[in-house]
Amino acid sequence: MEGSSVNSSEDRVKKPQISEMSKRSSVSSAESVKRTAKPGVMPVARVSGPDALSRKRVEGKNGTVSSPNVVKSTVMGSSLSSNAAPSKRRNSTGGLAEKQSVSVTKRQDSATSVTGKRITPSDPSKRPVLENRRTSLPSVASKPSSRVSTSETKKPSPVPSGIRSSRMSPKSDMSQQDSVKKPSVKSSLSVSSTRRTPSSSLDSSSSSNLKKTVSKVSSPLARSPSVTSRLKSGSLSLSVDRGSLSGRRKAPTSESRDSRFIMLPQVEVKASDDVRLDLRGHRVRSLNASGLNLSPNLEFVYLRDNLLSSLEGIEILKRVKVLDLSFNDFKGPGFEPLENCKALQQLYLAGNQITSLTSLPQLPNLEHLRVEENPILEMSHLEATSILLVGPTLKKFNDRDLSREEVELAKRYPAHTALCIRDGWEFCRPELAADSTFRFLVEQWKDHLPPGYVLKEASIDQPFEEDACRCHFVFVKDRTLSSDSELVLKYQWFVGEKTPTNFLAIADAVGEVYWPKHENIDKFLKVECTPIVRETEYPSIFAVSSPVAPEQVYRKICYMMCPTDLTFYQLILTVLSCTGTGYPKVLNMDVRGELVEGNVIKGYPEIAWCGGTPGKGVASWLRRRWNSSPVVIVGAEDEEYQLTIVDIDSSLVFMYTPVTEEGAKGEPQYAMTDFVKAAPPSVNNVRILGDAVEGNTIKGVGEYFGGREGPSKFEWLRENKETGDFIVVSTGTAEYTLTKEDVGRRLAFVYIPINFEGLFIPFQAGRGICINSDSESKARFWLLLQISFVIPICYDYSDSLCTFSCCSDFGLYPAPPKVSNLKIIGDIKEGNKVTITAIVTGGTEGSSRVQWFKTSSLKFEGENSLEAVSTSKIAKAFRIPLGAVGYYIVAKFTPMAPDGESGNPAYVISERAVETLPPSLNFLTVTGDYSEGEMLTASYGYIGGHEGKSMYNWYLHEAETDLGALVPDVSGLLQYRITKDAIGKFVSFKCTPMRDDGVVGEPRTCLGQERVRPGSPRLLYLQILGNAVEGTTLHVDKKYWGGEEGDSVFRWFLISSDGTQSEIKGATTASYMLSCDDIGFSISVSCEPVRSDWARGPTVLSEQIGPIIPGPPTCQSLEFLGSMMEGQRLSFIVTYSGGERGNCSHEWFRVKSNGAKDKLGVDEFLDLTLEDVDGRIELVYTPMRKDGLSGSPKSVVSNVIAPADPMGVELIIPDCCEDKEVFPQKSYYGGQEGEGEYTWYRMKNKLHGSDLMNISNACEDVLIRGTTLTYIPLLEDVGAYLALYWVPTRADGKHGEPLVSISNYPVTAALPVVSNVHIKELSSGIYSGEGEYYGGYEGSSLFSWYRETTEGTIVLINGANSTTYEVMDSDYNCRLLFGYTPVRSDSVVGELKLSEPSVIILPELPEVQMLSLTGKAVEGEILKAVEVIPKSEIQQHVWDKYKKHVKYQWFCLSEMGENRSFESLPSQRSCSYKVRLEDIGRCLRCECIVTDVFGRSSEPASAETDPILPGIPKIDKLEIEGRGFHTNLYAVRGIYSGGKEGKSRIQWLRSMVGSPDLISIPGEMGRMYEANVDDVGYRLVAIYTPVREDGVEGRPVSASTEPIAVEPDIVKEVKQKLDLGSVKFEVLCDKDRSPKKVPGVGSLERRILEVNRKRVKVVKPGSKTSFPTAEIRGSYAPPFHVELFRNDQHRLRIVVDSENEVDLMVQTRHMRDVIVLVIRGLAQRFNSTSLNSLLKIET
Repeated sequence: MEGSSVNSSEDRVKKPQISEMSKRSSVSSAESVKRTAKPGVMPVARVSGPDALSRKRVEGKNGTVSSPNVVKSTVMGSSLSSNAAPSKRRNSTGGLAEKQSVSVTKRQDSATSVTGKRITPSDPSKRPVLENRRTSLPSVASKPSSRVSTSETKKPSPVPSGIRSSRMSPKSDMSQQDSVKKPSVKSSLSVSSTRRTPSSSLDSSSSSNLKKTVSKVSSPLARSPSVTSRLKSGSLSLSVDRGSLSGRRKAPTSESRDSRFIMLPQVEVKASDDVRLDLRGHRVRSLNASGLNLSPNLEFVYLRDNLLSSLEGIEILKRVKVLDLSFNDFKGPGFEPLENCKALQQLYLAGNQITSLTSLPQLPNLEHLRVEENPILEMSHLEATSILLVGPTLKKFNDRDLSREEVELAKRYPAHTALCIRDGWEFCRPELAADSTFRFLVEQWKDHLPPGYVLKEASIDQPFEEDACRCHFVFVKDRTLSSDSELVLKYQWFVGEKTPTNFLAIADAVGEVYWPKHENIDKFLKVECTPIVRETEYPSIFAVSSPVAPEQVYRKICYMMCPTDLTFYQLILTVLSCTGTGYPKVLNMDVRGELVEGNVIKGYPEIAWCGGTPGKGVASWLRRRWNSSPVVIVGAEDEEYQLTIVDIDSSLVFMYTPVTEEGAKGEPQYAMTDFVKAAPPSVNNVRILGDAVEGNTIKGVGEYFGGREGPSKFEWLRENKETGDFIVVSTGTAEYTLTKEDVGRRLAFVYIPINFEGLFIPFQAGRGICINSDSESKARFWLLLQISFVIPICYDYSDSLCTFSCCSDFGLYPAPPKVSNLKIIGDIKEGNKVTITAIVTGGTEGSSRVQWFKTSSLKFEGENSLEAVSTSKIAKAFRIPLGAVGYYIVAKFTPMAPDGESGNPAYVISERAVETLPPSLNFLTVTGDYSEGEMLTASYGYIGGHEGKSMYNWYLHEAETDLGALVPDVSGLLQYRITKDAIGKFVSFKCTPMRDDGVVGEPRTCLGQERVRPGSPRLLYLQILGNAVEGTTLHVDKKYWGGEEGDSVFRWFLISSDGTQSEIKGATTASYMLSCDDIGFSISVSCEPVRSDWARGPTVLSEQIGPIIPGPPTCQSLEFLGSMMEGQRLSFIVTYSGGERGNCSHEWFRVKSNGAKDKLGVDEFLDLTLEDVDGRIELVYTPMRKDGLSGSPKSVVSNVIAPADPMGVELIIPDCCEDKEVFPQKSYYGGQEGEGEYTWYRMKNKLHGSDLMNISNACEDVLIRGTTLTYIPLLEDVGAYLALYWVPTRADGKHGEPLVSISNYPVTAALPVVSNVHIKELSSGIYSGEGEYYGGYEGSSLFSWYRETTEGTIVLINGANSTTYEVMDSDYNCRLLFGYTPVRSDSVVGELKLSEPSVIILPELPEVQMLSLTGKAVEGEILKAVEVIPKSEIQQHVWDKYKKHVKYQWFCLSEMGENRSFESLPSQRSCSYKVRLEDIGRCLRCECIVTDVFGRSSEPASAETDPILPGIPKIDKLEIEGRGFHTNLYAVRGIYSGGKEGKSRIQWLRSMVGSPDLISIPGEMGRMYEANVDDVGYRLVAIYTPVREDGVEGRPVSASTEPIAVEPDIVKEVKQKLDLGSVKFEVLCDKDRSPKKVPGVGSLERRILEVNRKRVKVVKPGSKTSFPTAEIRGSYAPPFHVELFRNDQHRLRIVVDSENEVDLMVQTRHMRDVIVLVIRGLAQRFNSTSLNSLLKIET
């Protein structure tokens, strides 16, 4: 109910739109047909069904002419009209592409042209500006909200000449079936809606919308839905014929192209920049242009909205997956470069001028192809052509899934069709394609065939796996040719891919016959035939086969040829689609029979069993009412179904699921009928009930048939004794009370059946009654029955005999249309929508009309006192206008019959006057682009009286949640041009409605969904400031616009006299100094504006100035480069200007203190020497231009040249040895050297850096050893470093910086030596090595330890480098040696000395301190022996590393008393022992012995237990076995221990999921339990209490199952009945409820159990003598519950309360479970009754 109410409400909203949209699309489609279709070939739409009358009127106006011909078109577009006006190119947003940026006004006009009117909330297809508007907008007709398909009955097609079968019987002549459904042009009905309703069910809202739209279409191309059944696949969804609403074949005119949008792909933002290229709208003209940066790594390339006309350069994109070339200037041929794009998956070519796709290469991965907005759409069956060209990988065409009709159509063309299309073949119908393509190929080959021969056939049989496939090349020789030469044919077979491309030669396949292999399945075969005449080979011809079919296809074809009339080619296509799957498939299905109440209809499916054994399918019937979803008809599970009164005005759906004998189910298919009509009203079994005695009331009854019964009429007639005629004595009631006047007379009862539509046929029953006056008061009577329908019968009464005679015919009498129960529905307020409802009787209602008025009086005084507020319309909804405020609303309803007859109008007046609303806004939107400089326009809808001066304000927000800042300049305006300060902020518009009387309403704010973007950067003007003279600095003067300016890019250009322009390298700033290279050129500057976020704008070039003239030769500046000091090198820097530089000259002079000058040279540099000290240097420079003109010389004089400071350049001390004199190496610079100062130092540590320079104060151990240039080291200097401190001194006594040098190595001494090396044992496992050292001061001598194995090998022990050594694990069973390497303090190493080997090293023997037993000495427990190891580290280590194994042995006490003896248990040799039952009362003993890896064993250790005690009874691994459904048997299993088991107890309980409570199941104490429907939803819990033989109880253990589920077959049945909400069951009731009596068949009576969402009722059926009576009736409120009987699976008890209960019986347990689950399901689902209450369980 909810779904239907929602749909109806949506319909009320959508009706005005669809009506208006259908009018516009009908006009546009009619105009389009006049422009595109050829005269005389316009197919006439077939009209049938209830819409025939309206459609005939449409056709009468259009006057179309039918023709059997088919419109032909070619892929090359040759059929396009040559005088068609060229459409303007537009971009992806719907506007026209201009050379300059489009203004804000034009953008708004463009948007207005698309919508057709201002966007209002009543039009849901137009979204407000709150939605994102990016580069592309959705198409108005891209995805219709409702889809309806008009299927066609497909006729068989002949076998193409290119396909044969060598296995087919010669008797099967398939060539006669030559009828093919002609392609029809479909109307371009574009219905847009932003609400996308799902198509998962047969939603009537979509179909109703479509019917209302189609009925008003004036285009002759509109096709009416077929009256016959339609085959649909999949679920019960209302699928759409792709193309019935899309208008994909309709050629778009320039007007239509500019008035609609299409949805283009969004940029893949997740892809990285190295695989994505987005150049949309960059006005790119060529793919080879610089700056495109095309690379082979690109996968997503977006080039739409550009000026491309050629694909040259696209070859580099070898990995591209998505290529968007929409809205460019491509015109057709030229797609060959795409051949390298093998990975291409999506190709977008919309919005171009493409007239042909013949050059489109084979792309093996292409899935999406879009060519909207192109002239090629003129071609019929463009989609089928694209499927042929692209191949099976194509999944979507023009943003829609492939049409099933177009796919099937493409399959009916020969395999070589795509090759012919690419060569220019003209597309034609599929039944003509085989001959047409053959003639086309012959026309190409005829000039290369052998002379005198004509090719009559070139074909290949249908290839099957591992079966002979033969090719047929038939040449006919010209009879006039007198030549004895014989024609020889040479063959070569090729195998291709799943498309007829990329053929590879098959080795050794050179004969006429080829046997396809398994790997050839689904691939195409090709044969090249080379004709040879007189050893002359002519060019080859070829033939292409269909895909190779598996071997089992032949068997399927032979099987399917018997029951169907499909052609061989259709069978191949069908079988190939399902071969080998084993799942059957429905090929066709229809419903036959007249759709009139009472008739029997039958569904006829045609099935391909696809390898399975034919079985009985599952059939079901569903009833679909108007504006509702299909509902399953209970019990209608056969292929035949008899229509009932419930089916009237409903459409029946026949659902069929094919099922094989193996149980494989195919995909369910369904066929839907038209709406069922009611039968003409009639009545049967008319009779009179009651005793014919005066004073009694008698009643006339009859069985009515013929739709819903309306106000049927009843008449009672009494016989006139004198005349014998019958006179009416009572009308309008079926009862009559007998009076005194009736005594002795006969009475007649007349039953005139009238249906709900007002049609009636009179029926009469006569009953003669004679009332006697005797004491018994008994009467004789006879009954005369008359039923008049086609040939009514009159009666002639004479005593007890009755004669029949024919009378004149009677017809159906439709009552005139009449109105009743007229009401106005809705709130009577301004702007609200009200609807008029009424009940129209008198036949079927036609187009009744409604007119609305207003009046100031509540009393109706006639139509003249009313003021009309609308015209008379069919629509029953009306929106109250503003002018009706304060008035009463009056509706005039004029009923109309379908034939145009009108009834008397009825009026209804509203109960109160129309109230005005407070001022408010019903919608508020802001349109425009949120970009700097763009214009935002606010629009709103005002309601609430006459609008006054409403207030408008614009705000800027930093975030969406803040209050925002007012923009004062635009207050009171509806438009706002975005300024620079709004960039990065949100813009909102606030409107406060105000009525003309000053009342203010609630303000409303519309906030933009995106932040304001900065405008595209651009320059408003650009110019150069400065003179065009060499040496002048030019500056750029510009004005920037478009956000915050960043680092704009400047480039300076030189323009030669011939106009050649060259860029000045390195000139990238806003200023530039003219150089001599610029002379003679003009100069200009370009600026590419760059925003702060690196966005770039169009580059602007300034006007050029010049030509540039040279200046006089001048030395602008001259200066020295270098230091004025002895030893330095001087050069100079000069700046020249004045044309091209010539041979300029310069001279160096030395100026002495007395003023004398010495010329030094003319080199580029000058080295200062000692002679220049205390003098000056002068440089004279003379500029000269290239033409010889000299300028004025310029000179510069330096400061006085200073001498260099004395310094030591180098000081090195060689290696120092004891008693050897050291001679240091030194080097001096800085004038004449004098007597320097020397100091020798000795130190223990080597100094560096500042410590070395301050050596005297560096540390305490520094000692002065000498003050001369040389020094001899002494004994105490050994091991120390020597350093020399030198102060260089000039001859004039000036000291320079001291220089210190230190020796690289200490003073060396004698070589070290060691002797008497030996080993000493310090303690257990610890050894020490010793030796005597000699050779100066001992340094860090090296010690090492070695291990000598039993084989005599000596191995170094790593890490043992001290004098002591602790034995390790690896030393055991080996000997040790000590090594001593002497090392002097200066690290000089002596010779290694080894000691003698030690004794063999072994570890301690492992010991067991004691042995203990863990565990209880109780039966069933596990005893474990545990060794206690000594706590010493050595023993712990020995046990960890050298324990080989521990041997255990268990003993059992065999003799008690003083001489106890233990008996060995041979099998018990592990550390653990499980106490057995026979060990009770006896002691156990365990012994262990430890053995190490060296073969040594320890002393044995033992432990004993106390006498063994019996264990406590317990149960382990308790579980419940069962399948989990409510009809299964469950068993408890577990492992018992603890002595001998006694009488253990088991209790079964239930547990609700999520609840800790347990519910006991009375009487269930056994190990087995059979579940029932009471257990559904509960977990079964079994509590097992183990009991020992002596009565000792163990701990109870429980186990539970998962929640018990209902059997799947019962679930499906219960779910269907719960969805219905009301179910009836046939049950049996025990008449005798005494407990002692066993119920039998004789004591049971039939009852009807009625269950619905609110209550349960048990009804006793009526009989001939009684009416149906309700024995039990009650709701689901507590204490209502349902009880089951565990001892009887057929009984149940329904308890309403303590006084009302009933025991029922059913035939099967299955039926009982269904009844109980349905009752409990409805109680829980609709009445919130708890499950415990239904089970009568106290929680």
